[in-house]
Amino acid sequence: MPPDPALIKTCIHCGFCLPTCPTYVVWGEEMDSPRGRIVLMREAAETGGGLGSIVTHIDRCLGCMACVTACPSGVRYDALIEQMRPEVERRHTRTPADRAFRRFCFEVFTHPGRLRALVPLLVAGRRLGLDERLRGWLERQSGPEGRRRFRRLAAMLRLTPDVALSAAWRRLPERTRAPAAAGPFRGTVGLLQGCVARVFFARTNEATVRVLSAEGFDVVVPKAAGCCGALLMHSGVEAEAQQRARALIGAFEGCETVAVNAAGCGSAMKEYGRLLADDPEWAERAEAFAAKVADVTEVLARVEPRAARHPVPLTVAYHDACHLAHAQGVRAEPRSVLAGIPGLTVVQPAEWEICCGSAGLYNMLEPEPAAELGRRKVANLAATGAAAVVAGNPGCALQITVHSDRRLPVYHPVEVLDASITGRSLP
Repeated sequence: MPPDPALIKTCIHCGFCLPTCPTYVVWGEEMDSPRGRIVLMREAAETGGGLGSIVTHIDRCLGCMACVTACPSGVRYDALIEQMRPEVERRHTRTPADRAFRRFCFEVFTHPGRLRALVPLLVAGRRLGLDERLRGWLERQSGPEGRRRFRRLAAMLRLTPDVALSAAWRRLPERTRAPAAAGPFRGTVGLLQGCVARVFFARTNEATVRVLSAEGFDVVVPKAAGCCGALLMHSGVEAEAQQRARALIGAFEGCETVAVNAAGCGSAMKEYGRLLADDPEWAERAEAFAAKVADVTEVLARVEPRAARHPVPLTVAYHDACHLAHAQGVRAEPRSVLAGIPGLTVVQPAEWEICCGSAGLYNMLEPEPAAELGRRKVANLAATGAAAVVAGNPGCALQITVHSDRRLPVYHPVEVLDASITGRSLP
């Protein structure tokens, strides 16, 4: 499914997207803006041959979809970029080093078991200071010419989160029943654990289960539910993303709702209908599945709160994750959930619509612009005077943590709500 010419023609090049596009903000280059990339997509469709320098500008796009929110003409840039990325992979031959790094990311970050196997090494490396030494060596090796492979590996090491050894063994129960005290049964919710999240953000998953259970839902965590394919899908690796989507649909069939607490995963899962549109066996099932997917804050905002809320005396800055605010259009629900917590003050930073630079694998594939955007985001968050940040995506949490030099704590909305319901202190 190459970029749809009819969608390309809807862009009237008005420029409303420019101030919201992170790469245009960073570089000020027309070809690194949404309307500029749409011109490149038209050029690619008309030539039909190699893509040449077009690939650079497509790769530089974070896929944050802020332009979709800003566009007065309803241009579906989200659909266009998701169609263009597989076209790049089909028609462009990447360098061996680029292919190897991308494949390494896919073979590690989409496999929780492999991530768990790395936990003891990560813990030992951090305690001995080996991670800092290796990162420093890699940065020195990049040299004045900035060899890309070393910069990427250094960025990957820098983004490695603090993790406890217990993360390698923690598991969620396959079914958690709502307690009788939660009142009438509200239904069964399937929960996607995520790949990176179940290893490095286990506390968010655990808080999600406790909150949904306290509000009257049974929570099912199917053992067969693996990677949702978001990283693959957003990188243009279409066939593998489709394979992951089919497996996940099968794992969750029977659940009335599928809750997601990672914005990037939720965005991809809501697009399964488009991803599998040409598959006669799965197209209808994919559409039905996508309709059941909801961010956990959407699930909670639909129902009247039941569990008592205790005060959380804290001022937090709410960070709009791009794949939640722009790709899914979910902005009111997280704020509604947070507004129900006594004592909590929520403030909004300037430039909320500008991406933090995480964007799936972007902060490892394109470390320099990602770091610039990360610093910019942290400066805006810090300017609010908030003591902590609330964000609905693990990638954003890592990016903000790293670029605040780990001084600004970042919580998921359900973690703050869990602290309010249980009376526990936030970590």
